[in-house]
Amino acid sequence: MVIQQSELILNPDGSVYHLNLKPEHIAHDIIFVGDQDRVEKITKHFDTIEFSTQKREFKTQTGTYKGKRLTVMSTGIGPDNIDIVINELDALVNIDLETRKPKEELTSLNIVRIGTSGSLHTDIPVDSFVLSKFGLSLDNMLRSYLISEVSNTEIENAFIQHTNWDLQKGRPSVVSCSSALEKIIESDKMHKGITATAGGFYGPQGRILRLNIQDNNLNSKMDNFLFENNRITNLEMETAAIYGLSALLGHNALSLNAIIANRASGTFSQDPYKAVDELISYTLNKLSNSI
Repeated sequence: MVIQQSELILNPDGSVYHLNLKPEHIAHDIIFVGDQDRVEKITKHFDTIEFSTQKREFKTQTGTYKGKRLTVMSTGIGPDNIDIVINELDALVNIDLETRKPKEELTSLNIVRIGTSGSLHTDIPVDSFVLSKFGLSLDNMLRSYLISEVSNTEIENAFIQHTNWDLQKGRPSVVSCSSALEKIIESDKMHKGITATAGGFYGPQGRILRLNIQDNNLNSKMDNFLFENNRITNLEMETAAIYGLSALLGHNALSLNAIIANRASGTFSQDPYKAVDELISYTLNKLSNSI
């Protein structure tokens, strides 16, 4: 099957359209951040930087940290951007860009997101870390794909029933993290649970300014949702999309968040940059010691 030019768009230099990357520009192990300014907050720790580029909000740098080759990439905000980033990364390693045919031998990337988020529980305080055991998609992006082959319908059904979810907003989906990456990154510093991914920052996350929202009580219902000892720990805008697309395409994905706000207590970190820097150092050291 030859993939048409309109479906996989390449720049004149042969790089993928949005990311402006060629296959040789990326490492096997990739760190995602949302903010383009956070890329260099990670790569400043690198021993070397071999490549750097930026197009729109997508900034990429590849180099080595303690001898391990890593790529750091900004994705921007939201599931729609994740759809672009993961599909184009997969194209770089699993599609021959000259023949426009999928490769017979596929490559699995390791993708770790370092983000910020708000906690839904008082016992997950600001400045703590969360490892997303599952990603719960509250938006509809993943439903454009055949997600049921990798999703956890038991958790989905339990969540729909518990929250009296309005299916006019679409059916939520739940996908687990990579167990291999979880074993590399986990420690007693990490809270674990379900990370809910919303398609927006205000109404979709229960924030009310001048517009009423469909369910004023959704956050409080999510607070006390529990499935086999897994509760919803935090709410953000990327994790479920990363987990769903990675699972479908055969990549390993893990999402980590520095908690900078606590929605339950109404508190915000006094030094959110410090919390993020500590999570960056923690993650880099864990990855550098992995195979």
